[in-house]
Amino acid sequence: MRIPAHSVCTAIRDDIVTGVHGRGSRLTEELLARRYGVSRVPVREALRTLEAEGFVVTRRHAGACVAEPTEQEAADLLETRTLLEPLGASRAARRRTEAHLKVLRGLVRLGRERAMQGNSEDLRSLDGWFHDTLAQSVGSPSLTAMLAQLRHKIAWMYAVEPPAGPVENWAEHGAIVDAVARGDGERARALMTLHTERSTSAHRLRFTSGGGRAERVRNSQRAVNTPSLRY
Repeated sequence: MRIPAHSVCTAIRDDIVTGVHGRGSRLTEELLARRYGVSRVPVREALRTLEAEGFVVTRRHAGACVAEPTEQEAADLLETRTLLEPLGASRAARRRTEAHLKVLRGLVRLGRERAMQGNSEDLRSLDGWFHDTLAQSVGSPSLTAMLAQLRHKIAWMYAVEPPAGPVENWAEHGAIVDAVARGDGERARALMTLHTERSTSAHRLRFTSGGGRAERVRNSQRAVNTPSLRY
C-alpha cells in the first residue's frame, strides 16, 4: 500500500519542528525513506512541499537540507501572526458552523478548568487545539492552510513560556468565542489582536544568531502513522 505523501510530509515536518532534523542538516531521500518506513517517492514529494513551505532548502552539491531561518525571518513570523490570526477570527465570526462553536466552547471550558488546576502541559495542548479549530472555522481552505503553516513555523523557531495568568488567558479565549458566536467580526478581530500582541512577549527564540540550538534532540526511527504533534 502506497503511503500518502502528505503523511510523510507531516512526519518530516514534525521532526523538523521538534529538532530531530536539526537546522542545516541534510535530508537524504534514502535515509528518510528508511526512517519513516516508506519508499523514496512520497519522501521526494514531501520534500518538495516542505521546500515550498520554507522548512527545507535545496543546496548545490548537498541536496535537500533543513532551512536555517534568520532571527529577522523569525520576527517576521510573529508580526505576520498578529495580522493573520485577527483576520481569521473575523472570518470565523461570519462563516463558523455550530459544530465549530461546540468544539470551541468545549475547549474553553476545559481550558478554564485546567487553568484553575495549574496543569500547564494540558493547557499547551488545549491552546493549540483551540487555535487550530478556530483556523478551521474561517471558511477558507487557503487561509486555514496559511494559519496552520504559520503555527508550525513559529513552534519550530520559538519556545513559548506558559502565560503568567492562565485563567485570564482562557478568559480571552472565551471572549473571542463569544464574539464569533454572535457573528461580531470586528469584536472578534479586536480581541484576537490584543490576544496575539500580549502573547508575543512569551516567545523565545530556540536558536542563537550563530545558529546554535539550545535543545538536545534525538534521532530514532519513526513510523509515519505516529500522531501529529499539536502546538
